[in-house]
Amino acid sequence: MENNHEHEVHHKAAVHHRKAAHHLEAAAKHQLEAANADDLDDEVTAAHHGYLAYGHMIQPTHFAEMAAKEDESVDNADVDHN
Repeated sequence: MENNHEHEVHHKAAVHHRKAAHHLEAAAKHQLEAANADDLDDEVTAAHHGYLAYGHMIQPTHFAEMAAKEDESVDNADVDHN
């Protein structure tokens, strides 16, 4: 059974996972927009969406790491140090 603290930590991890997913979704959207622009030989729009996609791709790793650290903190607190 989880205590209140563990629940809060897991809730924080869930928020981080959702933020990571949001950025992955946004990156995919911008990659598709860049591809469509490339199909139309629109270099400016392709570059713009490619740049936005790149920015969104940096964020998921950060949020996934934060989620993992939150979950690890609960796991490590459960270890018997006697």
